[in-house]
Amino acid sequence: MTATAAGRAAHDEATGLAEAPASRTRLLRGLPLLGPAFVAAIAYVDPGNVAANLTAGARYGYLLLWVLVAASAMAVVVQYRSAALGIVSGRSLPALVGERLGTRGRIAYWAQAELVAAATDLAEVVGGALALRLLFGLPLWLGAVIVGVVSLALLATQNRSGQRRFELVVMGLLAVIVLGFLAGLVLRRPDMAGITGGLVPRFAGPESVLLAASMLGATVMPHAIYVHSALARDRHGHAEPGPQRDLLLRATRWDVGSALAVAGAVNIGLLLLAAAGLNGMPGTDTIEGAHAAIGAALGTGVAVAFAVGLLASGLASTSVGAYAGAVVMGDLLHRRIPLAARRAVTLVPAIALLAAGADPTLTLVISQVVLSFGIPFALVPLVRLAHDEAVMGDRRTGRVQHALLWVVVTLVVGLNLTLLTLVVIG
Repeated sequence: MTATAAGRAAHDEATGLAEAPASRTRLLRGLPLLGPAFVAAIAYVDPGNVAANLTAGARYGYLLLWVLVAASAMAVVVQYRSAALGIVSGRSLPALVGERLGTRGRIAYWAQAELVAAATDLAEVVGGALALRLLFGLPLWLGAVIVGVVSLALLATQNRSGQRRFELVVMGLLAVIVLGFLAGLVLRRPDMAGITGGLVPRFAGPESVLLAASMLGATVMPHAIYVHSALARDRHGHAEPGPQRDLLLRATRWDVGSALAVAGAVNIGLLLLAAAGLNGMPGTDTIEGAHAAIGAALGTGVAVAFAVGLLASGLASTSVGAYAGAVVMGDLLHRRIPLAARRAVTLVPAIALLAAGADPTLTLVISQVVLSFGIPFALVPLVRLAHDEAVMGDRRTGRVQHALLWVVVTLVVGLNLTLLTLVVIG
């Protein structure tokens, strides 16, 4: 027995794992490895999701439920492949893309990724500012400044205490988001017949297609695809073939499945809440209108819980977004700037728009449409690299999963082309 194996056996005997069933032992060993997917999953419950899903439910009832179900299923497959890429290759997706591009190509790719990151940050800061106005009556521009400052404090937990502490903070905020956004479903239960009908794929005119693209952009997030590979790499390192890598990949499957199940439940719950309690009510296709209607229909307590959930969503997601932007710039261009400077630059567009009086909910929805156009630039390289034997070795995607990933890319690109056509023809 090697020293490592002897040490592991002694640890198992001391902790009681040696006497536990094999499946339970694997589960207990895997639990401390969970976390990176929950950080990435915050991107799936950001304020852009709130705006898109509430608007869809308020305007169209259960019609677009199928979009969220399909997008959530896509997200599980995509995020696992991103995390596996980081663990097996020891490099992030942006780093691998950068290695295959010339200088001009890397700059062009970085530019589109930064545009997506800016749209992401815009949604998250606006959402947090809206929450502060709902809770305390603060001006939106001031709320945006506060959200930016607090997000820096959250990022500082990672610098001081490592990634695990940052993961735990984000997971705590995720719990607040779940409670805040789903509390209303206890009092206003959705219609089962409506839910069943909403699972049938269909649209109801150009505006429903716009919302579907917005919901897709809010659910399959480009920056989450980029950052998850880095989160897994930074947490677990480059795992060589063997039992330890097998354990990491099994734990990652559980990590992604559980995190995205929570995020999917929140998104679906938001649409169901709007469809059940806000459909057809005037003004409920904005976050502020929905908040007022929730208070009138379900009580002040539920409305406050919703606003608190929105604030937690804005704070957590803008922190993760800033982390993702730093990863993209650092791994693509090999340039690193202080997070405080980056935070200041990305805050400017949000503060300027809010100070100019832009409609915050419309700004959120349009930002998600921009995100949906950035998805192929993250997905296509991921699909190709995940199937590359030189990168993934024996862990590359099989034929079935590779084909499934290309179906996801085709659906996303097809929806975006449909949206573009509808916009051009008015």
